[in-house]
Amino acid sequence: DWVLALLAVVLFPVAGLPLRYFSKQLRQTGRRMQEGIGRLNAMLHENVQGNRVVKAFGQEGYEQERFHEHNERLFRVYMRQSLLRAVPITELLAGIAVAGIIYYGGASVIAGTRTQGAFIGFVITLFLLYEPFKRLVRTNYSIQQGLAGADRVFELMDTRPQVVDRPAARALHEVRDAIVFDGVSFAYEPGEPVLRDIHLRIRVGEVVALVGMSGGGKSTLADLIPRFYDPTEGRITIDGVDVRDLTLASLRAHIAVVTQFTFLFNDSVRNNIAYGDPQRSMDEIVAAARAANAHDFILELSRGYDTHIGDLGVRLSGGQRQRLAIARALLKNAPMLILDEATSALDTESEGLVQEALERLMANRTTLVVAHRLSTIRRADRIVVLVRGEIVESGTHDELLAQAAEYRKLYELQFRDLDVPEAAGAEELLGEEGQARAGKAC
Repeated sequence: DWVLALLAVVLFPVAGLPLRYFSKQLRQTGRRMQEGIGRLNAMLHENVQGNRVVKAFGQEGYEQERFHEHNERLFRVYMRQSLLRAVPITELLAGIAVAGIIYYGGASVIAGTRTQGAFIGFVITLFLLYEPFKRLVRTNYSIQQGLAGADRVFELMDTRPQVVDRPAARALHEVRDAIVFDGVSFAYEPGEPVLRDIHLRIRVGEVVALVGMSGGGKSTLADLIPRFYDPTEGRITIDGVDVRDLTLASLRAHIAVVTQFTFLFNDSVRNNIAYGDPQRSMDEIVAAARAANAHDFILELSRGYDTHIGDLGVRLSGGQRQRLAIARALLKNAPMLILDEATSALDTESEGLVQEALERLMANRTTLVVAHRLSTIRRADRIVVLVRGEIVESGTHDELLAQAAEYRKLYELQFRDLDVPEAAGAEELLGEEGQARAGKAC
């Protein structure tokens, strides 16, 4: 019956307009919901990680209030989405269509132009048709919610990396001569340079230390070698080849990094040490741990090398985490080494163990050391002083002290207030002039 069929389907196109509107609203609400969940999870993670700071400053109430506010905002977004999903568009339009069919079909049955059986059969068929249509609408709502989450994922996946291999990049096989900074400048933001016209040559096997006040650009300079960033001006070469002409994989395979912030994975001790090469044997892992002065404390853990160390290695002390990082670098056995404040946050005993492990790690390697504490760079072949992104001095410890310039200022700031035991240690570390100056401080 074409008339009844027309009454049944005529509202389908009409339903498309409100469905399109509600689909758009659901997608926007879903995106806000995903963002809200992300912010709430980030805040919870922050509070768990920083629980000691929260307790120390008595800010439990403040953090509870922050959580309550975030939770309330997220609840309102959830409620809006639930309301949008609950709007009975399909049922309303279906009700209108059924009412029209019953009115017209019933009148025609009464008038005798249509049989009762044919009409009832059509109504039953109509109800069978509307149920799949309702499920299709609900599926569309679920798809819109999923697309809101997919938008954020695709946005991240579509972000183009700033540092990529050049089309004709070649592999780095070995380092024979030197790493050279040739007129290198760098800025995170245009017009705000962090490094200015850096000229520096680091010979193979040489230990070069970067010192200077905080914010001087030391860590940034070190980050340019493995191409975490590319220079905005000038170039960095290895054996005369611009690092941008080398493949990232081969370049970074030749570099090991140990930083002040030791990132460890929520995994076993063994897997953290072997992270750079999971195929290494257990004997090699143990040898690396021994060289890093880590083997003894690892054996004291509940399951030895199979002990899980928690998020960021939270179950270990600062010195233990640092020694695992050194073991990881030792196992990688890269010819170039970057040490970025590797001992700055350690106590005297831990620093001694870590420093001993670092000396083993630095043996026969081209090493760049970033340090604030001058006692950690006493054996460097050359010390480079950075001030506001520029190299102002370069030489050995004794040469720089004799110049009575920036390095000497840093030295005096660190050692002028030493007490007797500390002064004695400084004398041993820093030579004759260090002895005289430490004596004055006493």
